[in-house]
Amino acid sequence: MPPDAARIAETREWLTKAQIDLRAADHGRTADPPITADMVFHAQQVVEKTLKALLCWHDVPFRKTHNLVELGEQCAVIEGRIEPLLRKVAFLTEYAWKFRYPGDAEEPEIAEADEVVALARAVHQAILDCLPDEVGQ
Repeated sequence: MPPDAARIAETREWLTKAQIDLRAADHGRTADPPITADMVFHAQQVVEKTLKALLCWHDVPFRKTHNLVELGEQCAVIEGRIEPLLRKVAFLTEYAWKFRYPGDAEEPEIAEADEVVALARAVHQAILDCLPDEVGQ
């Protein structure tokens, strides 16, 4: 039985949102000086939305959350081979909020931001590799 068109569309929507966040993270790098807080925020969003795309594709319900540990555990059940990578990016959860408000922590150094964006890109690609061609972009 072919996949449900609505499920394909919803999964693609999550992936499109993740791709926009990846572009935003990359764009933050081009500023002078780079906007590292935005880079890591968007990197976290890439991972979150890409994980939600995988869950959506497999029709696994998930809460409205930024918690990458929770989402990663759900995804690891589906795709065990990516579990080590998901464990590696769990710390990105804090970037959903850490630098968003006045008085919060100092912005990350550029090396940290670059590393976080690279990890987000790796998760994005790993999830795309788990999805069928008709869903991936």
